Amino acid sequence: MGSLTVTHPFHALSGQRLEILFVKRRSGALVFVCAYGVSRSVTLPQEWTDRGGEPSGDRLGVEGLSALGALVNALVSRGAGPEEGGS
Repeated sequence: MGSLTVTHPFHALSGQRLEILFVKRRSGALVFVCAYGVSRSVTLPQEWTDRGGEPSGDRLGVEGLSALGALVNALVSRGAGPEEGGS
């Protein structure tokens, strides 16, 4: 079956080349089951590998993550009950 490279930027195995043991469908999407270490395997969605499409450039930067954190905090504060100091 060959091998693939893990391309997901936040995956622990990012950049590593793994041997493909077999391919299967999960919820209509292709996933690869690959050999990892001694007698271990890892399952990876196609889009997390070099067999998927080009990675999108839609990741949030520091500013976007900070704004998202502020929004979440505001929503959590707004949803707090009277016993928790909310309105």
